[in-house]
Amino acid sequence: MNDNRYCVIMCGGVGSRFWPYSRAEKPKQFIDFFGTGRSLLQMTVERVAGIVPERNIVLMTNAAYADIIAEQLPQLQPDQILLEPARRNTAPCIAWAAYHIAARNPQARIMVTPSDHLIVNTDQFRRSITDAFNFIDTNDAILTLGIKPNRPETGYGYIQVDHLLHDNFFAVKTFTEKPNEELARVFLASGEFYWNSGMFFWSADTIVNALAIHAPDVAQTFECEAGTFGNPEAETRFINSRYASSPSISIDFAVMEKAPNVCVQTVDFGWSDLGTWGSLYDHSPKNADRNVTQGSQALLFNCRENIIASPADKIVVASGLNGYIIADTPDALLIVPLSEEQQIRQYVNEVEAKYGSRYL
Repeated sequence: MNDNRYCVIMCGGVGSRFWPYSRAEKPKQFIDFFGTGRSLLQMTVERVAGIVPERNIVLMTNAAYADIIAEQLPQLQPDQILLEPARRNTAPCIAWAAYHIAARNPQARIMVTPSDHLIVNTDQFRRSITDAFNFIDTNDAILTLGIKPNRPETGYGYIQVDHLLHDNFFAVKTFTEKPNEELARVFLASGEFYWNSGMFFWSADTIVNALAIHAPDVAQTFECEAGTFGNPEAETRFINSRYASSPSISIDFAVMEKAPNVCVQTVDFGWSDLGTWGSLYDHSPKNADRNVTQGSQALLFNCRENIIASPADKIVVASGLNGYIIADTPDALLIVPLSEEQQIRQYVNEVEAKYGSRYL
């Protein structure tokens, strides 16, 4: 196993589009959605096992989730879990991870991945990330994985490929964030666009240099006391005092859309960001009426293409529903058409505005 390979797993998000199951105290990455006994985070760690040494897995998360992570991943050491004192989006998160890892190993090759994706074909995924690590071993590149789209999805970012480098590696022409449906259909028809998976590969030097050039306001937060990295106590004090002052910006806007050495590896391993109830519906077993009953007891009459999630000790009886989300918890019930799933975040904001954080 290559000791220079590292994996950074970002697991600090709230997952509000999965409300009311995903809550501030236990977001979706810590939930076992498929009844396998493993959360999405645990499945993410398992997928990179054997390619990245276990000691080289680094989790980036909010301090509020330290206990959940320790419970779900007891094999990790405390210094493998970096606790963000504030949510500052992905660029500061990735910057901290890069400086932290570079202090441990200047030759590090780093994979960055969200913690809440669904990968259907694990074997193909492992082959793809091995190829990605090999690519950044010999190229000073910022590499992302692109997923071939199968529908005009408006909830994902898109990458337009440029010229072929070799095999399934391309230079990148453009990035487009969450297009409207008309534009998404144009992208799909062109064959030049791929979904942005949010998985990245680079050397420690490459990403640190890219941040310095393209996002100096982010880089200076960490560069000013770079000598503290690698000293756990000093690093923690520094992060707790300075991290919240870093600009809140995504790595896509900070680096990916600006750097000239951005490449994409086109892959096909059955990917979903599992960001919505609709994506969970798409990847769950369905009965003859194409209903999904997620951990629920349900009696459904004249109902088709619904997803129903409720506590196992509660029965749901419904009639005449087509294409709905029914998500029931002890203190909140969501009933929304699947076609409105992109508006759930707005509905959650309305809940907060009227009732405060009690139901978040």
